[in-house]
Amino acid sequence: QVQLVESGGGLVQAGGSLRLSCTASGSIFSINAMGWYRQAPGKERELVAAISAGSEYYAYSMKGRFTISRDNAKNTLYLQMNSLKPEDTAMYYCAGGPYYTIANMEANGSWGQGTQVTVSS
Repeated sequence: QVQLVESGGGLVQAGGSLRLSCTASGSIFSINAMGWYRQAPGKERELVAAISAGSEYYAYSMKGRFTISRDNAKNTLYLQMNSLKPEDTAMYYCAGGPYYTIANMEANGSWGQGTQVTVSS
């Protein structure tokens, strides 16, 4: 069992920055991939960024603006978000599991409770 706790969300103006954190505890040895996902009201959950086997993956609209990183010593995953846009407003979730795709994470991964990011125009 893996427990994930996100933090760092909040309200920011367009063009601003936020850094999300996700701290993992429990059976973290079972995690091959970790990622950030988001869900806006009325929309499906989507991949934001993920790390798996040393490689980073980004959704196209986040490339160049968001950066995913991890601190293994702290069991913490980060998401640095720059140049935020109102369309980035969503609940952001951290997840860990065997593979980073949403389908695999939702079927086999562990999820945090989410942290809300709101970007005002």
